Amino acid sequence: MFHGHGMRGCTPRRGRWSRGPFFFEWDMGVDDRKGRGRRRMFDSGELRLVLLKLIADEPRHGYDLIRAIEERTGGAYAPSPGVVYPTLTLLEDMGLIEERQSEGAKKQFAATAAGETHLAERTEEVEALFARLDALGEERARTDSGSVRRAMGNLRHVLMNRLSEGDVDEDGIHAIVATIDEAAQKIERMK
Repeated sequence: MFHGHGMRGCTPRRGRWSRGPFFFEWDMGVDDRKGRGRRRMFDSGELRLVLLKLIADEPRHGYDLIRAIEERTGGAYAPSPGVVYPTLTLLEDMGLIEERQSEGAKKQFAATAAGETHLAERTEEVEALFARLDALGEERARTDSGSVRRAMGNLRHVLMNRLSEGDVDEDGIHAIVATIDEAAQKIERMK
């Protein structure tokens, strides 16, 4: 539902793209400990499984893993290096992955037999995690149309130019706001 003027008044939607203060962003919903807010895409155990599965599919280094997840989600999510690299160290300490010879300075990892067994014991959980990544990518593809971004950019450009000219009075501001609100309401009613 539309909640008034400006983007700050928009209510985030659970597991959907929503308007943040400055741009569209993925909102994961409610964090029970803090009320409304965002939570991580994965808890640490889930991220371990995702990384292990990607490594089991083919030996990879940390940056490859980040890029693979980002590509799978259509750019909607990419874990930070500050999360990925410690997780790789943990997987290695657990004996689930091992470093392999690779060209260059980057460490490349491959799954061990124990890692393959660990994945086989958690097949359903791994499939659910990758389904979550795929769903995020599909949602991104539906909501991140280039023409929509272009139109939003045009609106921003026109507004910035018009408002920076300094000849817009209070009635003009109200007319601009009413026009934007009307457009938002029409878009919200579309099926």
